[in-house]
This record gives sequence, structure tokens and C-alpha cells, in this order.
Amino acid sequence: MLEKLLDILQEICDDDAVRSDLDMDLFAEGLLDSLAFAELLVAIENEFHITLSPTEYDKEQLSSVHKIEGVLKEKGVQ
Repeated sequence: MLEKLLDILQEICDDDAVRSDLDMDLFAEGLLDSLAFAELLVAIENEFHITLSPTEYDKEQLSSVHKIEGVLKEKGVQ
């Protein structure tokens, strides 16, 4: 699951820096913005067959690879 998530983030962010520090704040580093965040939610939903509503999760809850991974685990993704 982590490798798929990293692939998604690398494609959306167009930068392999997402792999270097899994606790890096992707928004603070300028790797994600509002549009990329929406793309990320759609890509995660398509890849892992779950629903991540923007009203359910805010940017802070999904700001790093580890935080996203935690949310996916909560949703039952392995």
C-alpha cells in the first residue's frame, strides 16, 4: 500500500522528494496545493476503492505520507 501511495504522490506532485521524508508537510513544501489535493483524493479513491470526502478530512490530516498512510489504514486498506 505504501509503495502505491508513493507512486500516486510522486505523479501528482511531479517530484520524487515525496519518497525522501515521509513526515514532510507536502503543503508547506509546495508539493501539494488545493487542486493537487483534490487530484490526490480522487487517485486514492480509484486506487484503493475507498471514499475520502474533503469534508471528512482536511489538509492537515493528509499533509504527509505517514498521515495519509494512517488514514488509509483506518479505512482498512492494507
